[in-house]
Amino acid sequence: MTHECSTTAHCTGVVSRVFDVPRSTVHRIVHQVAEEVLAIHHKVIHLPKTPEDLEAVCRGFAGLARHRAFLKSAGAIDGCHVRIKPPSGPDGQCYRNRKLFPSIILQAVCDHQGHFIDTYVGWPWSVHDARVLHHSPLYRRSVYPPPGHFILADGGYPCLRHILPLITPYKRPVQGVGAQRFNVHHSRARSIIERAFGMMKTRFRAIFLQALEVHHTFVPHVITASAILHNICLGLGDIMAREDEHEEDVAEEEHALETVSGSPWRDQLSAEMSALEEVTADHIYL
Repeated sequence: MTHECSTTAHCTGVVSRVFDVPRSTVHRIVHQVAEEVLAIHHKVIHLPKTPEDLEAVCRGFAGLARHRAFLKSAGAIDGCHVRIKPPSGPDGQCYRNRKLFPSIILQAVCDHQGHFIDTYVGWPWSVHDARVLHHSPLYRRSVYPPPGHFILADGGYPCLRHILPLITPYKRPVQGVGAQRFNVHHSRARSIIERAFGMMKTRFRAIFLQALEVHHTFVPHVITASAILHNICLGLGDIMAREDEHEEDVAEEEHALETVSGSPWRDQLSAEMSALEEVTADHIYL
């Protein structure tokens, strides 16, 4: 039995006993199913394809935020950790997060309905969100969002104008009523990515709510396949209430990405909020 098989012994053992099939067969089927799901990755997880699709996303985020100042929001980004069985040896230590258990990072961008439109997975959780972002294809290719648009992010990310436009909330303690109001509307829109993670974790409890017992090199395949299936389920109207799993905010710090700061843009958006009315609760944006 390979090392990869040995690390999946618990999961495959349970299925093997229940269905009375060899463990090797279970192992092979798991890998085959994952490969079949991954084959449709770019058909299911993709950026908005048309100007109309982009407009629908932006209007959706304005609806979530309940303010017209967010009509250029083209997505929400965040990272979540997935518990794993770490590799043996010294390399295993780098997978331990601030809560001292091993995990791998899933960085994802979602639309206003919680569909993932970009995923990047594989970095150990000890790596900061900003560094993962810097190495991601989303950042390096700089093809999304289009000019004049931005992606919403929490305080663990830098506020950027270029290369990848990110708008983050004002840091605590927040000074001024305008900044406080901006943060409230920002949080209303940005929290959709947390809800997307929560729905996926609830849907695939055996994968995300306990240590994933597969070889660490296979973990990205399992996580990506789960994100694909999450999108398919949402597309079919299968929406789940998430089970809250509070994750402490990462301490904010200075970010060393060589880019143009997005702080003036954020200030401009905050100023616009004082001049524009809020979106009423019954306004249809979605």
